[in-house]
Formats: sequence, structure tokens, C-alpha cells
Amino acid sequence: MLVLLSLLQARRDWPGHALAERLEVSERTIRRDVERLRDLGYRICAIKGPDGGYRLDAGSELPPLLFDDEQAVALAVALQTLAVTGLDEAAARALATVRQVMPSRLRHRIDSVHVTPVTEPQPAVDPAVLMALSSAVRDSVVLRFDYGDAVRRVEPHHLVVRSGRWYLVAWDLERDDWRTVRVDRLIPRTPTGPRFTPRPLDDVATFVSARFKGSSGADEWPCTGSVVLALPVAEVAPYVDSADDLGDGTCRVQLGSWSWVGLAASVARFDAAVLAAEPAQLRDAFAQVAERFGAVGFRG
Repeated sequence: MLVLLSLLQARRDWPGHALAERLEVSERTIRRDVERLRDLGYRICAIKGPDGGYRLDAGSELPPLLFDDEQAVALAVALQTLAVTGLDEAAARALATVRQVMPSRLRHRIDSVHVTPVTEPQPAVDPAVLMALSSAVRDSVVLRFDYGDAVRRVEPHHLVVRSGRWYLVAWDLERDDWRTVRVDRLIPRTPTGPRFTPRPLDDVATFVSARFKGSSGADEWPCTGSVVLALPVAEVAPYVDSADDLGDGTCRVQLGSWSWVGLAASVARFDAAVLAAEPAQLRDAFAQVAERFGAVGFRG
């Protein structure tokens, strides 16, 4: 519809068939989009004659986009922080385009908003791939895609963003289970498959968070424990979710991980003596880590 508007601005009269050819759609689609634009307040006149057509009313321009101050700031922040999802170039162009049709007061408002998202560089995501996946989710059609050396068949359910990366949440038809798939690593195939009845998935956010913790059920770590460290709580608290001051320069820390060995290894990052540990599985895991590290051969 934005392209249609720009064409109507560039030339006084447009035959309907010419617009349809230019936009590679049917004349019926052109009529439908013109009606939608009229509903939004754009003054588009119908031209009578053998060819018929459309004209943007004389003296009219694209009306300014109307936002209040909070909406303008939210838009600027949202588009600038899209850099963390691999859509930084498209987001920058979108912000520049929207800025041009804002009133001058709001343009100055969003120009004053500068956000620098601090994150690890994320792989770029093709907007066309996002659109293809979104359409498959909306239409509930089986999706086929290349993923590494394999071809996967899934029932797509949701697109999610986690830590700046895009994931597709889908029911894998070969594995007969829910899966999360990196969007930047898949290549959709066409045509899509048949329609399906979506399976229930109560809370997508909880499901994704649990999967990244290695849990197939609740959003919690499969292995949790506590350790007493020979460190003041102030030196530990910024890096953990839960730390209690025990006095005398020691603290108790609650930690979680996908395995007991993983949990034991994570404690080493504090570079401090471990005075106590619970439960017994965690103490056993410390012994396994010590044995493995002690078996490493060093060359002079």
C-alpha cells in the first residue's frame, strides 16, 4: 500500500491496469487497496473512461503520521533496538521513512532519542524468511525447510526472539515433539504443505525459556543447589539471582544448571574457596570435575 501511495504521488493519473502491472497484482487487489487507503483518510479519486484509473486528489500529499510524544519515543526506541535481532539495516531504513511523514515537532522528538543496544553481534535474518515463516504460522500450513544437511517438516506455531536471535517454535513431524529452530540457519522450501490443526501450547515464553534451561517441563533448572563461598556478598550478588550474606566475609549462593557437573563447573568462575555445598549430587559433581581437570596433561 505504501508503494501504491508513492506511485500515485509520482504521476497525476494512473490507469488501473498499469498500477496492477507495476505492482504485479490483480486489478481487484488495486481496487481493494484503494478502498483501504480511502478508509484511512487518503483522498483518491476514480477516473472515468475506457481504461479507468485513479488519481491522488489535487494538492494532497501523504498525511503526516500522528503520534503522541510517548508513541514517538517508543517507535524510535523500538526501531533502534531492532539491531539486536539482525534487522538493523531494515530498521534504520524504516525509521528514516517514518520520520519523513511525521510532523516537524515529532521529527525533532525522535531525533533526540539515541539508543545503543549493547549485545553480542547477531546473525542477520532475511526479512523475506520472517515473512514466509509468519505466513505459515498464520495459515497453519506444514512448513518444509533446509536445516544444515537435512530437510525438516514441521507444523509452525510461533516466532520468538530470545537474546537477540530469532527462533521458530514448531512441532517436528519426524521427531514427534516440540522443537525450537534457529531462523538464521533455515531456508524455507516452496510450496508449503497441507493445513493442520494447531496443537495446544499454553505459554510459549515459558516453553522456550524451559527448553534453554534443559527442562522439558517447568521453567526451571533441572539441577539446583547452593554453595557457601569465601567471598563477601557484595562481590557475588551482581552475578547471581540469589545470594545471602552469612557474615565474616562469606555468602550462600543459590545456583541452577542443566546438569550437576555443569553446576559444579559454574562455581569455579567465582575464584573462591567453597566452604559447603548442597545437595549430595553437587558434592559428587565437584569430585568429577576435579578428577577430569586433574587428568589433563600439560606440556612444558
